[in-house]
Amino acid sequence: MAFRKEPTYTHGSLPSTAVVLVNLGTPDAPDARALRRYLKQFLSDTRVVEIPRAIWWFILNGIILPFRSAKSAEKYASIWTEQGSPLRVHTERQAAALGAQLAARGHHQLQVAYAMRYGSPALPDVLDQLKAQGCTRILVLPAYPQYSGTTTASIFDSVFGHYSRVRNIPELRLIRDYHDQDGYIQALRQSVLDHWALNGKPEKLVMSFHGVPKRTLLLGDPYHCECHNTARLLAQALGLAEDEYMVTFQSRFGKAEWLQPYTAPTLQELARQGVQRVDVMCPGFTSDCLETLEEIAMEGKAEFLHAGGREFHFIPCLNESPAWIAGMVEIAEQHLAGWPTMSNAAAREESARQAAIAAQRATAMGATG
Repeated sequence: MAFRKEPTYTHGSLPSTAVVLVNLGTPDAPDARALRRYLKQFLSDTRVVEIPRAIWWFILNGIILPFRSAKSAEKYASIWTEQGSPLRVHTERQAAALGAQLAARGHHQLQVAYAMRYGSPALPDVLDQLKAQGCTRILVLPAYPQYSGTTTASIFDSVFGHYSRVRNIPELRLIRDYHDQDGYIQALRQSVLDHWALNGKPEKLVMSFHGVPKRTLLLGDPYHCECHNTARLLAQALGLAEDEYMVTFQSRFGKAEWLQPYTAPTLQELARQGVQRVDVMCPGFTSDCLETLEEIAMEGKAEFLHAGGREFHFIPCLNESPAWIAGMVEIAEQHLAGWPTMSNAAAREESARQAAIAAQRATAMGATG
């Protein structure tokens, strides 16, 4: 095996640390050519589609790409902005805000970048750029709160595959999930409360997560359980009774059974049962994208209203909300622990701050020291 060429080493340069926020990806443009390129990379991933390669190659190249690319391009065109793909715009802004907040907290020996598992900026390219900049410690932060072999593990595959061809590998840390992390749950709670403060409460809050084939659950993937755990924790934080919310799964593809209940039929059934207003949120997506803006906010709304519902509200994803940036900082700092990202003075100040917080918590719990 030929290893990749190492960047020129400068003696005396200080090692540095980087956080890489990695999202799923997006086409470069809302046209059939870009969609064909993007879908081919995405749907060729064996983590995403577990069908024998020979059979799937024919289905993908002979049926899906020729006929689905143009249709998908139309959907992307309906949500495209002047700045580009919403997912890429939000991910870039999240990375910038995360970097700014970490710097404000004293992490001056640290940089934050973003990458895509599919499309651009490609994760291997970003890892190469960070290496050229002298980063010797890399923290990979997937944009997926719930772990799944189809998403999180695919990012890990890309990281490990890239470094299998690198001679001088940096120190690596990879965040598996944060589906029950308090900062994440509180950010979701705040987004719901902010929406309700302006629009009032619905009869039913629907938490729609991206679907995966049911067989992945039966084979040991924890995604289904982590989605329900997130929903339960969020419902508790909001003070909701069991009959005030429900969990559904969207984006079903193909004829195989996927995780149920499916979002679209559920919205239709709620309307037929006489539910007049539903609010739908997508806790599994940290950035608004095609699956939230088009599939839920447009298609889901039309299905609910057509079935007899009167009022449909889509609660936007976390995006760059202050509560979510604070949650990301909390997650990043937890996994950066022990790495020298702060100056000595900043480290002492942070240590004192943490000690003060611990003392306050102990006092609140009735501890006497």
